[in-house]
Amino acid sequence: MAKDVTLADIAAKVGVSNVAVSKALSGKPGVSDELRMRIKQVAEQMGYIPSQSGKTAVGKTGNIGVIVPEHYYGYSLSFYGQLYGKVVRALYDNKYYGILELLSKEDEEESNAPKVLQDSKVDGLILLGQLGEKYIKRIVSQTELPVFFLDTYMPSIAFDTVISDGYYGTYLLTDYLIRHGHRKIGFIGNADATSSIADRFWGYRKALRENNIAFENGWEISDRSKYGKIYDKILTRRIDMDAYVCNCDLAAYTLIQDLEELGYSVPEDVSVVGFDDFLPGSTGREERITTYSVDMERMAEICVKSLIKKIEHKNYVQGVQIVTGSIVEKKTVRWRTEE
Repeated sequence: MAKDVTLADIAAKVGVSNVAVSKALSGKPGVSDELRMRIKQVAEQMGYIPSQSGKTAVGKTGNIGVIVPEHYYGYSLSFYGQLYGKVVRALYDNKYYGILELLSKEDEEESNAPKVLQDSKVDGLILLGQLGEKYIKRIVSQTELPVFFLDTYMPSIAFDTVISDGYYGTYLLTDYLIRHGHRKIGFIGNADATSSIADRFWGYRKALRENNIAFENGWEISDRSKYGKIYDKILTRRIDMDAYVCNCDLAAYTLIQDLEELGYSVPEDVSVVGFDDFLPGSTGREERITTYSVDMERMAEICVKSLIKKIEHKNYVQGVQIVTGSIVEKKTVRWRTEE
């Protein structure tokens, strides 16, 4: 029947994008007069009927597409798996459903639009996790549906996002170590891998500078490649440090294993702090590491409610929204006294 004809059907027939069809049928700029006429002719021939509200899509679906880079997602065992679960719960509480799509590296590199957009199945998008600049620009500039990002941002591009307070959180953790008598403090993480790790690195540097501690290049130790692949080992030789600030709890856990293999005892010889207050699995390992707790539930709630307001054309906080957390004291930091 005519009402079953979608924008995707028309786009496939004409050989253009869904966005071009939507702009042509709604009278918006962005397509030539010739193409607009061609699209309208094809739509009429196919029996397309706009919704009564005047929208060119099939109307409100009650669904939100949640896009996660597949290399970050590990179901309930990963940080992003946990965060996705919080997003789905927040959507459900607000009478929406989440449709998960794992974004392959190939689709990201080629700037391919999420598949959930192809059949007008969603009212908006949430993109969770670090994404490349090219892909973000593609989504922000060419996707007509309302979009929100979660746990990523890029200073060079203006978009709506919700992030944890990595900068201030790591500043607090580093200052916490300094107040416990530590002066030679290393940073574990690759600041070139993600914007969140970069924030944590500079929060660490700020705390050192404010306490008149000169940073040394050898104090920055990578835990992953620039593409985000985490190393199985972080330390392979003994280094004379008082403490380490790690960009995440998984890096902290790996570092502690390496330190113990090298003959150190944590926290007796070296103190270690992490970030996120999360480790994969439920082995009790997370009960040991002093860390900064990220309020995933609050991040998901703010993101979902802001996106819904954006969908409904209501006022919302645009740009970057930062959700703070707190230090959680556990068992990997001790007071250090000068010998």
